[in-house]
Amino acid sequence: MAGHSLISLDDVRAALDIPDFDATAAHESMLPGTRPRIDQKSPRSRQAGVLVLLYPIDHELHFVLTRRTDTLRGHSGQVSFPGGRRDPGDADFVVTALRETREEVGIDDPSTAILGSLTPIYIPPSDFEVFPVVAALDHIPPFNPNPDEVAEVFSVPLMALVDPRFKRVEDWPFNGQLVRIPLYAFNGHKVWGATAIMLSELEGRLKAVLPASTLP
Repeated sequence: MAGHSLISLDDVRAALDIPDFDATAAHESMLPGTRPRIDQKSPRSRQAGVLVLLYPIDHELHFVLTRRTDTLRGHSGQVSFPGGRRDPGDADFVVTALRETREEVGIDDPSTAILGSLTPIYIPPSDFEVFPVVAALDHIPPFNPNPDEVAEVFSVPLMALVDPRFKRVEDWPFNGQLVRIPLYAFNGHKVWGATAIMLSELEGRLKAVLPASTLP
């Protein structure tokens, strides 16, 4: 990615502030072949908040992802943002995302700046509606992951999100048939499903504000 301009926090803010952004179209590129194109949210669906946390490494913005432990009941072993279920006492999804991030990876920094949010998405298999909150720190946070929930924490350059070299489409076996799975390939991990869908919106928003000449 050498030779391309780096993404700034001002770019991220502009991307999150695009009026009438078509999030549904942005999500489409990362929808697994099994996922319905129209979300039919359950009236009793649970709610969760996740944190898309940005921070600089060598003057380049990165975001954090976690790999869940293989022992967790839901989505074990998958790569995701830190976050989790909203508690009744949470004032909003920012509180949920920050609290769950503190519990999962040990980040509790009052200087965390909330930049905005992405479009909530519904996850049919787990019956969760997920609200992604985007935030930033001006330094690399000290990670202290909860070993019961998090097997690994890793950082991804934000610029990798708009670089086609990090995208794949594979056919995976599900219930006796092959299913088309689009994904991002970061740090030796395959990021697919809900996390990839949320990232695809951030990718689309960034591409809408960055000059074409700066993109890989």
